Amino acid sequence: MHRLPSAPLAPSTLHAQRTLARVSRFLIALTLTLFCTACGNGSSDNTSATSSSGSSGSSGSGAGTGSGTSGSGGSTPSSSTAFATDVLMHHNDLARTGQMLAETTLTPSNVNASSFGKLAFLPADGKVDGQPLSVTSLSINGSTHNVIYVVTEHNSVYAYDADNYAQLWKVSLTGANETPSDNRGCTDITPEIGITSTPVIDRVRGSNGVLYAVAMTKDASGGIHHRLHALDLASGAELFGGPTEIAATAAGTGGNNVNGVLTFDPSLHTERVALTLVNGNIFMGWTAHCMAGAYTGWIMSYSADTLKQTGVVNVAPNGHQGSVWMAGSGMASDGTSIYLVDGNGTFGTTLDANGFPVDNDYGNTFMKLSASPLKVTDYFAPLDVVSLANADADFGSGGAMLLPDQTTAGGTVKHLAVAAGKDNKIYVVDRDAMGKFSATSNNIWQVLTGTLAGGIWGSPAYFNGTVYYGALNDNIKALPVTNALLATTAASKSPTTFAYPGAVPAISANGTSNAILWAAENGTTGALHAYDATSLGTELYNSNQSGTRDQWGAGNKFITPMISRGKVYVGATNGVAVFGLLH
Repeated sequence: MHRLPSAPLAPSTLHAQRTLARVSRFLIALTLTLFCTACGNGSSDNTSATSSSGSSGSSGSGAGTGSGTSGSGGSTPSSSTAFATDVLMHHNDLARTGQMLAETTLTPSNVNASSFGKLAFLPADGKVDGQPLSVTSLSINGSTHNVIYVVTEHNSVYAYDADNYAQLWKVSLTGANETPSDNRGCTDITPEIGITSTPVIDRVRGSNGVLYAVAMTKDASGGIHHRLHALDLASGAELFGGPTEIAATAAGTGGNNVNGVLTFDPSLHTERVALTLVNGNIFMGWTAHCMAGAYTGWIMSYSADTLKQTGVVNVAPNGHQGSVWMAGSGMASDGTSIYLVDGNGTFGTTLDANGFPVDNDYGNTFMKLSASPLKVTDYFAPLDVVSLANADADFGSGGAMLLPDQTTAGGTVKHLAVAAGKDNKIYVVDRDAMGKFSATSNNIWQVLTGTLAGGIWGSPAYFNGTVYYGALNDNIKALPVTNALLATTAASKSPTTFAYPGAVPAISANGTSNAILWAAENGTTGALHAYDATSLGTELYNSNQSGTRDQWGAGNKFITPMISRGKVYVGATNGVAVFGLLH
């Protein structure tokens, strides 16, 4: 899958009062700050923002869309609040736009080799494949800290002080008499597999807020385990009776079924997709090791309060494969539904009267699921879905991104989402009617052919009416959205082309001003690049401009920069490089 292609409880009165107070604080912040036109950067369940990069004029998929059930299931509500400078999930928000719109320090005028560079390196005991996360003004042992959270393939979770780089705490998620898993004979993730996916943070639950992560381990008998952990943000202590062992079954005649029952096999699967928190549930998706074994694609949800399983969907129950991986991107959400793209696998081309596969096999499709109950409610499959799977040109190498509400030339409001995979095409779907499958045409809102020079491994970014894509062996391209249509020709593009796996861009800005696009380059010597987001042809900075001063070693694939409070963080093979103003 990863290789290059060859050709809850009802709200109480107290909860209602808390919710009203949180909404009031949010509305006050709304009048005081500039906002993005996509989605907020808070946890979906966290409506207690003291400030926000919320979703004015958007589809409502940002912070504050969750149920706020922080008091259910025995969880004690936290007194913590979210800040606009928090980064609590992969690519900043549930729409997965990659926007940090509360950046007041970094500007196109001061991000240059003379005034900007590497400030520190946060060491770690393994590869950092998950995106670092950021929390503002957290009380730890009576002192207030800005905290950076780092996870590793050695199953460690670190909390670092973002201001003086001191290690605040470190915990291991490896169980007694266990080790991180070996690479299972596959070099996609090597030499060990521990915490691969980006965690998600909820600042409301628990006494201090909670970090959720999935860890993979191997026991003394060689058995493989995946467990969901909930960690106290201030101490790293396990919460809610965790961790919970991941297990699942589904009805089906495909994969490793026995008598019509599929059983999740921990040894075949890895949790690569960034975790998603929506309406009190943690969502996870499962990929396979080098497409080996009798695996099928699984999507699961667990209660954020009890860590008990709340939903299971197998995407190819009567077929095979269908991994959910998206090169580490997170599932997107509008606060109600979940959007994702799964990879190569069986797609059932025989459809029922409503256009759904009669065998429930959805390999290589752009899927929409209801969050509760967890089930497929709509989908889009390319007309060549079967040949794409046969050629390892999976749609699911790229992540989904939701656009803010768009208005057509005729005045119709459209709710759109974009995704791209290995076939070099960008697919734009109407989230209210995704298009399903036809063997003769792609019945969707828009298909862009020839815009990208290569395939996509990861997610695009969005800022101020523009979508940014970084394809394989291609420049990063800025594609404006006009009258609800994505431009087929780039308005600007980076002077840099990015080798495998391309680039996953991120945006920093102060509201709608001082926008910078950041991208990490893979390779023997990694690189951080910064471009003027309004004109990508202007490179502001790259970490190789000053000799070895700003270098940190080899690059790491599927990495997206994280920006918070005047600093940029890049995951590496043995830690996190920290960049900022030098003086």
